[in-house]
Amino acid sequence: MERAPDGPVVFAVNHPNGLVDPLFLLCFAPRPVSFLAKAPLLRYPVIGWLVRAFDTIPVYRKQDNTTGSNEETFSRARDVLQRGGSIAIFPEGTTHDDPRLRELKTGAARIALGADVPALTVVPTGIYYTDKHVFRSSALVLFGEPILVQPTEVKGEPPVEAVEHLTGAIDAGLDAVTLQADSHAALALIARAEDIFTADDEQPLAEEFDLRRRFIEGYHYLSARDPKRLEQLQQKIAQFESELRRAKLDVHELRPRVDALRLFRVLVLLPLALAGAVLHYPTYRLIGFVAGRLAKGERNVLATMKFLAALLLYPLTYIAAAFFIGLYALALPFLGYLALIVIEEVDDVIGDLRAVRHRMFRTSGHAQLIAQREAIREELIAVARDL
Repeated sequence: MERAPDGPVVFAVNHPNGLVDPLFLLCFAPRPVSFLAKAPLLRYPVIGWLVRAFDTIPVYRKQDNTTGSNEETFSRARDVLQRGGSIAIFPEGTTHDDPRLRELKTGAARIALGADVPALTVVPTGIYYTDKHVFRSSALVLFGEPILVQPTEVKGEPPVEAVEHLTGAIDAGLDAVTLQADSHAALALIARAEDIFTADDEQPLAEEFDLRRRFIEGYHYLSARDPKRLEQLQQKIAQFESELRRAKLDVHELRPRVDALRLFRVLVLLPLALAGAVLHYPTYRLIGFVAGRLAKGERNVLATMKFLAALLLYPLTYIAAAFFIGLYALALPFLGYLALIVIEEVDDVIGDLRAVRHRMFRTSGHAQLIAQREAIREELIAVARDL
């Protein structure tokens, strides 16, 4: 966040997860931001109210059959910048589920160059999700190195060469703050390798991201120079994971740490958590069903649909509960939150106890799993040395 300057700023953001992406940037950007978004969003129920509340600038695309033009969009965006404000734009043009960035549109560069204001910067911004469609997964917003925009002396539409140069700089900046590979299978392999490598360590999400970027470099290195070695590493990882599944263990449970305080907390709070789970479960399932139908298999909008469905259905649940149980319904949000926290801890406690049992009664098998994991770690370290 310390990289966002005080003057006019264009945040150029990757777009993996529908309306969730702008919500994250609104939360973590160090200053107010006006988003550029496709014009039909402003007319949708609920969504339209949200996007208008954040001073969204409509983008008029041919495929949306809306009345308006690029000139109107660019003019409003440049007005914001000329007042010293900031805008955010998704230069890929649409949300998607591809394993790498799509070819960037030139709109961000054209707006920035045509604003004709001094000290304007473009900040490449990456949004990283550990599992973007799963509730309670983690997300990270990364602000890249600011790109200082040199004003052109040409009035009106900026020169093509300047637009292409700035678009290329934005593309390079986004490359530095996003995870990209040639396939989803490659990204999945990177995630599994990183999980095995750091299984004993609690690391911040930013460090996880950096480590996965280094693993992607190693993947590309082996893919180009030693594909047989890469295939052998994949086989080792697959075999190790198969052995873990047979033992009904997670890689994080190979060195179990039974936390007595957490166990006590779970036992004390479990009755209240179960009550919260039972009361919220029907609505939770309904949200998943509705979101799945509306998303129509598109993972990049599934989280958006879940958010919107929850925004509607949970308040209706609490209103219905108030009708039947009166003021006691005020406790429902607290019980729901408690259910989330405690049930996650129950899962951790069960995993630790299962791992302790495996280590006590399957001593040789447990030692073999640890040895397999260490061999994979050593191979990953060797690849890093070769790089």
